[in-house]
Amino acid sequence: MSRKAFFLVVVCVIGGVILGYTLAPRESPFHTAATEQKSSVFSLGEQQKSADDDISKSRKNAITNTVEIISPAIVGITVTEVREYRDPFSNFFGDDPFFRQFFGNRSLKQEVKGLGSGFLISSEGYILTNDHVAGNAKEIIVTMTNGEKYPAELVGTDMISDVALLKIKGKNFPFVTLGNSDDVIIGEWVITFGNPFGLFENIDKPIVTVGVVSAKGMNLSVDDNRSYRGLIQTDAVINAGNSGGPLVNSAGEVIGINTLIYTAGMSQAYIGYGFAIPINRVKSIADELQKKGKVERNFWTGMEVNIVDQRIAKYFGLKTAEGVIISDIKKSSPAEKAELKVGDIILEINGEKIQNEETIISIINDAKAGDVLDLKIYRDKRTFNVHMTLEKRT
Repeated sequence: MSRKAFFLVVVCVIGGVILGYTLAPRESPFHTAATEQKSSVFSLGEQQKSADDDISKSRKNAITNTVEIISPAIVGITVTEVREYRDPFSNFFGDDPFFRQFFGNRSLKQEVKGLGSGFLISSEGYILTNDHVAGNAKEIIVTMTNGEKYPAELVGTDMISDVALLKIKGKNFPFVTLGNSDDVIIGEWVITFGNPFGLFENIDKPIVTVGVVSAKGMNLSVDDNRSYRGLIQTDAVINAGNSGGPLVNSAGEVIGINTLIYTAGMSQAYIGYGFAIPINRVKSIADELQKKGKVERNFWTGMEVNIVDQRIAKYFGLKTAEGVIISDIKKSSPAEKAELKVGDIILEINGEKIQNEETIISIINDAKAGDVLDLKIYRDKRTFNVHMTLEKRT
């Protein structure tokens, strides 16, 4: 091969290599950056979707789970009461017998509609509510969360504790779990369910409010001879129509019946605090109502008491004026059988200090025949405990 031919071969080989390198597919810097940007956008989208999923999951908590579980067992209650009142014309003349012989007893009766709340406590259709909601009702209609309405029977009611037990016909109803109100923690989250202002009727669903337990063991004095003792106080909103609905903890357990609101005498709407009857107190009352239709409160103690003032306290050697002093004991009475004596000073009943006559009256009124009262007694400058069993009055 001549030098000229060899040179041409070398040039062709080198040219082929250069051409092959030039035509070979490869990624430019710009192509690489675009790919990375596209990948980054895809990654951000996945991250946003994951974040949205996490937020959605985080919205479901103990409270929302409790609402979902409890709601089917909540009912709205509509009642019709017959109330008697005096004709204003007869009030003008009072009870004067002269005018009564002409006009007679001009008392009138009127049907009045009322609203309240309740909750199912068994699959057989037993419902708990307040006495002041359904205790005097002529007709009771219960509305379920599925929109079905049932006429309800008043199984039994107790005015003093303000508890009523209803029954609707049917079976396999959803029902709540009753908790332990003795374990209530001040500051724990609680939820109220009910029918405030009749709003339940609009959507056939209970209205829910959330708050905390503000206090417990609250004793309130109200009218109608009711005994509101050991109440649970909450800042969860309770309004007219919420009465009879449940107060529920975040574990989904009913710990009380919503009953009262504090208004400071300024309105009939919620302004800060509501009160519920502890469910442990309600349990025994509900059992007795189911068995007997009433709570047996026809009992006696057989003792009379007077308030301890400064003079009595000084005479008996008490440092402060507290408690009540027994002034009389009837023969063969529960007080005598408990070996109480005239002159004994009762300082506490069932662990509650006796501050005045109102306190002991409220405690006694709240008791039932057969209850055993634990009395802390001061006698001969020493204290000791005495158990007194309340007996049915014969």
